[in-house]
Amino acid sequence: MPDNLDEDKMPQGIMSVKNKVILLTGVLVVAITAVLFFLEYSGQPAKPREKSIDTLTTNEVTKKADVVYWIAPAISTITDAKQKQQVQYGKELIVHTAKYLGPHGAVLKISNGLNCQNCHLQAGTAIFANNYGSVASLYPKFRARSGAVENIYKRVNDCFERSLNGKAIDTAGKEMQAIAAYINFIGTNVKKGEKAAGSGFKELGYLNRAADPAKGLTVYTAKCKSCHQANGEGVYTADKIEFIYPALWGKNSFNDGAGLYRLSNIAKYVKYNMPQGTTYQNPQLSDEEAWDVAAFITTQKRPHISVSEDWPDKSKKPVDNPFGPYADNFPAKQHKLGPFKPIVEELEKKEDTAKNKTASAMTKKN
Repeated sequence: MPDNLDEDKMPQGIMSVKNKVILLTGVLVVAITAVLFFLEYSGQPAKPREKSIDTLTTNEVTKKADVVYWIAPAISTITDAKQKQQVQYGKELIVHTAKYLGPHGAVLKISNGLNCQNCHLQAGTAIFANNYGSVASLYPKFRARSGAVENIYKRVNDCFERSLNGKAIDTAGKEMQAIAAYINFIGTNVKKGEKAAGSGFKELGYLNRAADPAKGLTVYTAKCKSCHQANGEGVYTADKIEFIYPALWGKNSFNDGAGLYRLSNIAKYVKYNMPQGTTYQNPQLSDEEAWDVAAFITTQKRPHISVSEDWPDKSKKPVDNPFGPYADNFPAKQHKLGPFKPIVEELEKKEDTAKNKTASAMTKKN
């Protein structure tokens, strides 16, 4: 058959066969392409469900945005002149404690030179920075540490004797009355019996290991030393009356009975407030760095105070309290540096056992 034969002159049977061949060829091409595509992508990991992740992130942001954190009322809103003056003096004592009650205090010389504001940032008003937002609403209250109901005066004097490594001040005196007036005033917008959102410390998960002071030294050197100095001595004002950056250990720092001597407290504090300028929204330290630098700071030498009367009910003692005796068999070193999860789990088992015994006894009684 000549090669140049016109297709329109080809017999009908031949044309039918040719069409079938073309159709079959097309089907085979599509099939082969599909097989190759499947072989190419079937071994690949599944692509993340971006829509679900985006939705989760949006929900989390919305949830966080729903929290309205406590804001301290302004002293300028006080209309009574006498009260306003007293509250202002109370704030002044919180901000410049050493100026009035420190080693060179103008009123009394009864504390170590730290200011209350060094632990309670922004005069006790900063969110998750050990603020006073819930003090007026929750005190008087029972505190397991003392095993008694405490009022605001007792709480303030605890700070003078422990965090300021000093002496208690007269509860009827001008200074105590002013401090109490200030604390009570800034808590006036919190309903009695309720806790202000953002008060205390923001939670921080336990490590699966013990906190490491050696690793903490590395963190301290890189991120804390420039302000608090190589030996933790801090930096004084030019007149040497108060600290610009407080001493973190040594004779001028808080003693071993202070709340910040507990590892979890100082780890939470530095995580969400340090280095300077950090906020709870934008922490600069990782969780491990916070725990480790806290371990480094709390293992340095500092003043000692007898705390033998603390925690009369040993079952209520925090897992990171560094002083025995304990309601468990874990060593003091583990209570000081961790790991804390095994202690928590053991305590939870004991609580569950006690609850089950109580429930069983009630059942038998009924």
